[in-house]
Amino acid sequence: MEFLARLERVAGAVERRLDRLLVSRGAPKEGARLGEAMRYATIGGGKRLRPFLLIESARLFGLSEEQALQAACALECIHCYSLVHDDLPSMDDDAVRRGRPTLHIAFDEATAILAGDALQTLAFEMLSDESTHPDPAIRAELVLLLAKAAGWQGMAQGQALDLGAERQGIGPDEITAMQALKTGALFRFACEAGAVLGGAAPSERRALVAYGSSFGQAFQLADDLLDAEGDAASLGKAVAKDARRGKATLVARLGPDAARARLGGLLHDAEAALAPFGDRAITLLETVRFAADRKR
Repeated sequence: MEFLARLERVAGAVERRLDRLLVSRGAPKEGARLGEAMRYATIGGGKRLRPFLLIESARLFGLSEEQALQAACALECIHCYSLVHDDLPSMDDDAVRRGRPTLHIAFDEATAILAGDALQTLAFEMLSDESTHPDPAIRAELVLLLAKAAGWQGMAQGQALDLGAERQGIGPDEITAMQALKTGALFRFACEAGAVLGGAAPSERRALVAYGSSFGQAFQLADDLLDAEGDAASLGKAVAKDARRGKATLVARLGPDAARARLGGLLHDAEAALAPFGDRAITLLETVRFAADRKR
């Protein structure tokens, strides 16, 4: 329960910071509508796991929650933008997200595209601001890392591969590589960004990247199991949609039992990556276990 309380507290801090940032000031009517759409996509839902990982990774090196919060919120803007675009009719064509209509249904498709674009650019505006870190070299490195994680060699490419895989069968290794881009890239960034903010040694940074990689794979595998076996009411989104669309998932290729066995191996890998940090990493250990065992 202590872990869940900590997760909820950080989620609340992220929510309050984003709430303050996403306020339209003197914008014309259509500009105000875009701001409302950005708020709809960002405020009022989600576990905020990516910002939580960033904050907890930075905490390993003595940084406070407040010192890592701006970077964490920038990362959440990227994540929320990706959800808006993933839900579009030309992508995954989802009607429900977090228990309510997806953005393109609540507003319209053009507004959804623009809101996603604006959230993406806002993330880099936030990272480059002095409030993220007093050292401009640190801010520049964070901008570079996030651009790579979100861009054409990261999350965006993963989405392209995922869409292509619906039309042609791919094997487990290719699915793992695709998901490491689509889902894993932002989790790896979260952990590495915490190390960058905290001035980690190279070996510590590599350990957190390894943890983030295992975390991302475990999160996606758990998500695919939930899609195959969960219920829409508790998840707040449609289920069984991967099977209907012929999505390439490890659950579909390996079966649920083999997928769960692989999930156990990923948990072991994540725990091993954190071993150099000892008891300082207990919250990160609890986070990957939470992500793997979640029911919603």
